[in-house]
Amino acid sequence: MNLLRRILTFTASISLLIIAWQLFVIFGGRSEFLMPSPWSVALALHELFAAGLLFDHVWTSFWRFMVGYAIACSLAVILGVIFGWSELAWKLVEPIVLLLKPISPIAWLPFIMLWFGIGNAPAIFTIAIAGFFPMLLATVDSVSNVSASYMKVATNFGLNRFQILIKIIMPASFPKLVRGLRSALTSSWIFLVAGELLGTYTGLGFLIVDARQMLRSDLILAGIVLIGIIGYILDWLLMYFESYVMKKWGAE
Repeated sequence: MNLLRRILTFTASISLLIIAWQLFVIFGGRSEFLMPSPWSVALALHELFAAGLLFDHVWTSFWRFMVGYAIACSLAVILGVIFGWSELAWKLVEPIVLLLKPISPIAWLPFIMLWFGIGNAPAIFTIAIAGFFPMLLATVDSVSNVSASYMKVATNFGLNRFQILIKIIMPASFPKLVRGLRSALTSSWIFLVAGELLGTYTGLGFLIVDARQMLRSDLILAGIVLIGIIGYILDWLLMYFESYVMKKWGAE
């Protein structure tokens, strides 16, 4: 019943959005070029599908995103465990992290292009930067806030540092790490398009840029819609995984 209610709510919400979108097109006083209608965007998506380009663009962007996201999360968890476990180490690097964190990955684009050239590498690196800092901060917070009583019990039982890490730190930190995964995913996906501006010839970011050069606003909006849909699905999957972990760990 809950699943049915969620489906009905989602359907009603999307329907409301499409109706509002169509009404804006009709009464907004703007031409179809400046604001394509839902039907025009649907036709543009069908055009991409019929040309065999839809899957290619979606798959390429998804692949780049997953590689960049995996790099960001892996590196952030490793460093986050080190800094979260060592108060001195974190005090030394915290000002650097807080200085770099607010800088948008877009600001690094000129250097990224100089370092990596064009192709997949700069897009992956941009995505990785976007996801790294949210995951790092979540990991440091989760590790540094593991209950001191857990550590005392582990020490009393004679566990070494590696055993404490595997058997105490990581299980106790896991629920917060999952929340960090979701934050990192959102940030990385947002900057997917920015990463694909750097000399790529496939992907959703390239689709939008190419459509702009062809003055195809319907294709631009089709690319935006695809980014929103895929981002929603990814966030939805992690949200349910997070809910499962919270229940399993009794963290709710």
